[in-house]
Amino acid sequence: MSRRLGILVIILLLTAGMLHPGGGWAEGLMRLYFLDVGQADATIIICDDEVLMIDGGNAADSRLIYAYLRNTLGIRHINYMIATHPHEDHVGGLAAALNACTVDVLYTSVLEYDSKAFRSLMKYARKQDTRIVIPSPGDTFSVGTASVVILGPIRNYANSNDMSIVCRITYGDVRFLFGGDAEWEAEHDLVETGVDLSADVLHVNHHGSDTSSSYVFLRAVMPTYAIISVGSDNSYGHPSEEVLSRLRDAGVTILRTDISGDIECVTDGSACSFITQKGNLP
Repeated sequence: MSRRLGILVIILLLTAGMLHPGGGWAEGLMRLYFLDVGQADATIIICDDEVLMIDGGNAADSRLIYAYLRNTLGIRHINYMIATHPHEDHVGGLAAALNACTVDVLYTSVLEYDSKAFRSLMKYARKQDTRIVIPSPGDTFSVGTASVVILGPIRNYANSNDMSIVCRITYGDVRFLFGGDAEWEAEHDLVETGVDLSADVLHVNHHGSDTSSSYVFLRAVMPTYAIISVGSDNSYGHPSEEVLSRLRDAGVTILRTDISGDIECVTDGSACSFITQKGNLP
């Protein structure tokens, strides 16, 4: 089945009520949910009934995060949670996730940060005895039959964005790269290490800010698809036209939460299909 036909079949099944996000999928698939949390990030990944959550939106998204986990996806347990860095638009809703679900392991790049959102995250993680880990580059873990490798940060940075945890998820032959809000300095340091950054799907760093997604980094990643988590008409001007131009120059297919709403990616390990909340695919 061609990729375009595969997408069409999924949309038709969804419309007919025969298939719905979070249920009814055959075994042998990994599902990624890029949630529309405005100018913030939140992703839920399910593989073989195991769950990885990467970031959780703003504190204002707490009710949405709780309901999506509990009601939409029926999740009560999260195996791994990654707080890429301590900014509120990435960790604000993770306390709600910890109230909705038990969590085995929380990966974070720092243990202390002076914000109510981060203190709340750590409070609820400790309350349920979640194991809290500061990962090192090269650390690996598995989510079902998917493998996850930590790539960064490779050193301490004064810029909190550059302290973002960077990880790559591999399922079969398909790879996904997540970099939080990592900016040019962290991107270039990663490239200079020579580590394999190649990925089929890139979750674009820093909501498409022009401080990230450098040509050097994009050449190392060479994605087919780019997901941009971004708020509609946000005051930062994200995603920047410079980043969109770089992605277009590389022939990347772009999907944006401000345009498409929630974005679901389904992969069998050889190809990807996408379902969008608003039904508009690129």
